[in-house]
This record gives sequence, C-alpha cells and structure tokens, in this order.
Amino acid sequence: MTAPNQSVFSAQSSADRDLGKGSSAKRNVKIGLALGAGAARGWAHIGVLRELLANGLYPDVIAGTSMGAVVGGCYAAGKLDQIEVFARSLTRRRVFTLMDLSFTGGSLIAGERLKAALERELSGFLIEQLETPFAAIATEVGTGHEVWLQRGSLSLAIRASYALPGIFEPVRVADRWLFDGALVNPVPVTVCRALGADFVIAVNVTADMMYRAGVIRDAAADMSKSGTSGKPYDQRADASLIERILPKYFDRRSDEAPNVGSAMIDAFNIIQDRILRSRLAGDPPDAIITAHMEDVGMFDFHRAEKIIEIGHLAATRALPNIFSYLPISHQAR
Repeated sequence: MTAPNQSVFSAQSSADRDLGKGSSAKRNVKIGLALGAGAARGWAHIGVLRELLANGLYPDVIAGTSMGAVVGGCYAAGKLDQIEVFARSLTRRRVFTLMDLSFTGGSLIAGERLKAALERELSGFLIEQLETPFAAIATEVGTGHEVWLQRGSLSLAIRASYALPGIFEPVRVADRWLFDGALVNPVPVTVCRALGADFVIAVNVTADMMYRAGVIRDAAADMSKSGTSGKPYDQRADASLIERILPKYFDRRSDEAPNVGSAMIDAFNIIQDRILRSRLAGDPPDAIITAHMEDVGMFDFHRAEKIIEIGHLAATRALPNIFSYLPISHQAR
C-alpha cells in the first residue's frame, strides 16, 4: 500500500505525447489503462476491454477507481469472463439481494454479500502476484490521502476502492480505514504513469452524469419469489424489509426533495465531477474513451447488457485516434 504525494507523480514528457505520431518505427510501448469510477456505469469497462483486446491492445498496467477497480482487478486476475457473467446475470431482484442493510450506524449497506461474492472468485489472489501490474485507488478516512493499493489481497483492495461514503462501510487495510477512491482520483491517469506506462488510455463513464440517483423498484410479490436458482451469487432476500426501508433512503419524495441516500450520492457525484475535471486537466491521458449513457443511473446494475454494449461502442469510436498515435508494433501484438 502506497500513499503518494503529488510530488512523486511522474510528469509526461513531450516525447511521450508525440509517441508514434507520424512514424512507422517499431518501439516497445507500455500501455496503461485507467478505468474510472461510476457505479453501475462501470460495467461499460467490460465492453471497452473486450473491444481493445479484440484489436490487439493489451494493457501492460491497469489502475482502477471504484467500479474501475472491480473490472480492472478482475481482468488482471484473469477473471474478466466471470465478472461479465455475473454482471449479465443481475436482475432487479438480485441487485436487492446483494444490498444487505447495515445496522452498525457506519453505513446504509453492510456489503457482506458483495464481499462474499468477490471472495468466491478472488480468494487467494495477491495484487503483487498478478500477471498484469494493477493498482486500486482508495481514500483514507480522516486525512483524505490518496492511497494506491498495490500489494496484498485483491478483493480487499477492490472493496476499499468502491466503499462509497455513507452507503458502504469503510474498509480497514493494515492500519488505515479507507473508502471510495473517486473522492481523490476518479480516473487514475497519474497512477498508470507512475506504474511506468508510456501511453495512457483513460475510460470516463461519468461524462454526462445528471447527478441523480435512482432506486430499483420491484413489486413485493415478485421479489418474494424463491431466489435459489442455483446461479452464482444468488441469495434470498426479505422483500418486505427491502420495500419498506430502501426507498426511504434512496428514493426521492413526492415533492422531488432528496432523501438521505440520494442526497449523499448527488453530493458525491458533483464533487467527483469537479475533481475529475481538475485531474484530467493537470495530467491529460494520451487517449480517452468516453462512454455516454444519459439514461443510466448509478444503481442500474441490472442493465449490464446495455451498459457493456455502450462501452464496446465507445471504444470502437476511439480506436482510430488511438491507432493514429500508437506504434505499429503494439497494434499487431
């Protein structure tokens, strides 16, 4: 675990920015992929990765924040297929089964079911032993320090990176309590450069965020049906409890005033947007993939099929620009 100061961030040289432009000379180029935060919109990273890989663009290093850490970490562990199967299997009801309410006072959602789901796939994976160098970005509670998780349990690092303040409980890593890295570095371009990347591709899935959170509704009768289909991650849920409690925290009232959960998420998104603009202006990526999804909410995890396709199309649009700068040697990898 590393908590870098701004001074240690590697600056991009002019030679890096002109890398491969106007030249067919073969060079060894280390590609970095910076996967940004975005809650449910982060499923788009799966589509982006699929399209990049299909065109011979294999990331040499990956840095991810929040959902970017989830997808990036699974890819680095060779579990991209598994996370995609999981994402596509989610229904409205299954999303609710993963939202176990917390009664400790530290958050609205305990996150134990999500933790168990991650552990089933990533148990035993250590970040330093991954074939593809990886870092998950988190924020230290109290100090606001940016923390780069580059060693230790992969599943623990991922949980720390997506622990949205007030929604999920903070995660203890060594002697630090950590939560969502989007508060300090929503799209971690700087981390990819520090890991040695020559050419950084950033993926932004919140460019058109409307700062509105939604709650997924299902009729209580439908949600009370048996949830034991035998598929991975499936759990039983107390539908009546969910129907009574979750809307009170996440839904907007009839007068459109925000409730506790939606107010926190709206505030978080506004802050994240401002930080993202500042970070990208200070150290812009060499190429950026922007996934536009105006009608996708932060908690639309059950719409993975559409979100993944949006990511695929966004990467397809960006490929000509990427290949106009990358050397031939990496295109043919």
